[in-house]
Amino acid sequence: MACGDRRSGHGPGPAHPRLSSDAWPASRLADRWPSRRDRSRPTRTAPPRSSRTCGARLFIAAGQNARDQRVAAIRLARYLGAEVFATASPGKWDVLRAEGLADNHIASSRTDAFEETFRRATGGAGMDVVLNSLAGPLLDASLRLLGSSGHLVEIGKTDIRDAEEIGRRRPGVRYDVFDLLRAEPDHVARILTEVLALFDRGVPGLLPVTTWPVHEGARALRHMAQARHTGKVVLTPPPGFNPHGTVLITGGTGVLGRLLARHLVTRHGVRHLLLAGRRGASADGVAELAEELAAQGARVSFAACDLADRATVARLLRDIPDTRPLTAVVHAAGVLADGTVETLTPDAVDRVLAPKADAAWHLHELTRETRLSAFVSFSSVVATLGSAGQANYAAANSFLDALAHRRRAEGLAGTSLGWGLWARAGGMTGHMSEADRARMSRGGVAALSVPEGLALFDAALATGATQVLPVRWDRPALGDLAGRDSLPPLLRGLGGIRPTARRTARRDDTGDTPVWSRQLAALPADRRRAALSELLMREVATVLGYGDDEEIDVDQSFKDMGFDSLAEVELRNRLTAATGLRLPATLVFDRPTVPDLTDHLLDDPAILSPVGGG
Repeated sequence: MACGDRRSGHGPGPAHPRLSSDAWPASRLADRWPSRRDRSRPTRTAPPRSSRTCGARLFIAAGQNARDQRVAAIRLARYLGAEVFATASPGKWDVLRAEGLADNHIASSRTDAFEETFRRATGGAGMDVVLNSLAGPLLDASLRLLGSSGHLVEIGKTDIRDAEEIGRRRPGVRYDVFDLLRAEPDHVARILTEVLALFDRGVPGLLPVTTWPVHEGARALRHMAQARHTGKVVLTPPPGFNPHGTVLITGGTGVLGRLLARHLVTRHGVRHLLLAGRRGASADGVAELAEELAAQGARVSFAACDLADRATVARLLRDIPDTRPLTAVVHAAGVLADGTVETLTPDAVDRVLAPKADAAWHLHELTRETRLSAFVSFSSVVATLGSAGQANYAAANSFLDALAHRRRAEGLAGTSLGWGLWARAGGMTGHMSEADRARMSRGGVAALSVPEGLALFDAALATGATQVLPVRWDRPALGDLAGRDSLPPLLRGLGGIRPTARRTARRDDTGDTPVWSRQLAALPADRRRAALSELLMREVATVLGYGDDEEIDVDQSFKDMGFDSLAEVELRNRLTAATGLRLPATLVFDRPTVPDLTDHLLDDPAILSPVGGG
């Protein structure tokens, strides 16, 4: 045993931060195994072999608290050639079917009806070997299922019987209690070495993993005590960055990538960075960044590559030197191609999904067998709350969120950060105007300063959670949304939101007709056009972020005013809220000026009585 070796073994008690022993049964773990994968190994994979295991009928008499033992035993027994029968609660029978057991080899662990079921399935012969975790009458039924020379191995140890008494009552039947911790250390070490060799050959395979942040250990233990899990429960530390390994940042030559690179060096002590982007070392500002970070003892490398191409990603990872292996990934690449659903083209969808979803999947697959301490994806709050005109962007980021959960389920590092807006312009947000930023603020998301964003990055990782929204909420704007009944359901429990009073009376006492439409209907016909035109100009000014002293040129087209697809959708949504009409997302495209749109709305008789039409 050498310092730094990763070892697997058994010690007394359920959990200890440190173990001291004169003779510790331990075996060396394969370096290629991710640490969480190590923990997904069943700890009781190798009960003592019966001389009759090969070709025998084996009954795994397991209750609801022995799920990982049951699955591991099934896989190992089938590998050794046994015909396997097993019990489980009915809700877990699909797990047994997935392990290859036929329905007549499965029964409930809650009653002794399995005795008759399995006796009938074996033609009255019963079982050769029973691995038992049941107690009371259910254990009695398991004993009765044994043939005249059967062997029961007690592994649950909740109802230990007298072996001699069983021998007197059932001559020829053997009864043994198996306790791995009471075995000789050298013997256990041999068992563990043999089991690890089986794992290297894919037998019996790894169990499902449910991960919990280590600071939620109490909840994880309650979850396990209630037998609500399948497989192993693993406590995971917060994502971290090994100063001796390489951290890969995709999108690393962009504005956020450079900010993060500097932060990882100065705050987290990272000494080896690989920044990948479309332009690589030719991107603006990267030479100065490399020089700055080199002065702080960090080495920065750059790669110009298309991360949506799997072969390119494989080559990028392969070129990382063994002397500073890859230990963490931060996937911050992405592009925008906004448009309403009706106007999205396959190219616009592919353009957004490729650098985010495709690249993330390639990185996931190509690093799956690597011991990464962090796999952090830069997602967007849009994936959680939605955003008009950004269906492709929401889909791409939803994939990142789902991938983080998928990785955690596989026992791998995985974190998705659903960012709001950063105040520092550049990269994907470099094209945003003040009107665009005002629109996002009206949606309840305020811009993050660089110090706020980097502090939220650290705080989000420290939670150990799989999916986090590092967002600065604009509560007055959320209050305005709440007053217009437009607050996203997920935010309705957020504290500090007060519905704006002026918005709460937009509908009359009948509950359906918007007050504005009722007021319009009460006007003489010759005054309605002016009133509607005034409403339109007010909403257009709000969408464009105009001040009180700025005027709208009504003869100018919406496109010439600066409307993009997001602004078009916001105007549609605001008009729908005001009038109660169900309006298409292409409204501004179809009616390109304020007068055209005014005439169109006046021609719709529903605007005067939109009850049920909104």
